[in-house]
Amino acid sequence: MVEITTVFWDIGGVLLTNGWDRSSRLKASEVFGLEREEFEARHQAEENAFDRALLTLDQYLDRVIFHKSRPFSREEISEFIFAQSQPHPEVIAIVDEMARERRYFLATVNNEPLELNLRRIEKFGLKRYFCAFFSSCFLGLSKPDPAIYRSALQITQRTPGECLFIDDRPANLESAGHVGILTCHHNGNAQDLRAKLSDLLAWHTQK
Repeated sequence: MVEITTVFWDIGGVLLTNGWDRSSRLKASEVFGLEREEFEARHQAEENAFDRALLTLDQYLDRVIFHKSRPFSREEISEFIFAQSQPHPEVIAIVDEMARERRYFLATVNNEPLELNLRRIEKFGLKRYFCAFFSSCFLGLSKPDPAIYRSALQITQRTPGECLFIDDRPANLESAGHVGILTCHHNGNAQDLRAKLSDLLAWHTQK
């Protein structure tokens, strides 16, 4: 049996709240008086390019919000977007324990726009825990495309069988599984995640 040496983590929905998901956009439409259906349609049209850094935040805002005159500034909506991010402390505590043990190579695989990804990495101190960040904005690839997992494997020089991937979305786990990576579904409960990691990695947590 191949020993697990590497654990890939999703960020949004696992370590932190999602950075700019449907609920955040709904809140933005209420706070800023945006036309909900038009706003969402424009976002969907640009989301993939935004996540892969083919659009800057300013370009995204131009296309999705500032295609018409608004009574608020670009800075106000940008700060609103950044403010949506909140940590999941109990999950971060698990990552902290694993990082301190230095038993596993820890990295992330996630979909996020460049400016938001950089802000979240810095604000929540994620470089304390992770050796690498395989983000859609850095690789130009996004989940659930299996290519993003293959790229992470090639860069880290790991085989699929020695890697575990943790995510909250079944579609992302399914595509990672197709590549041969062991997967773990996070259902939002940190204690369940601890139990799953204990089973999958024979990892004895402190709590």
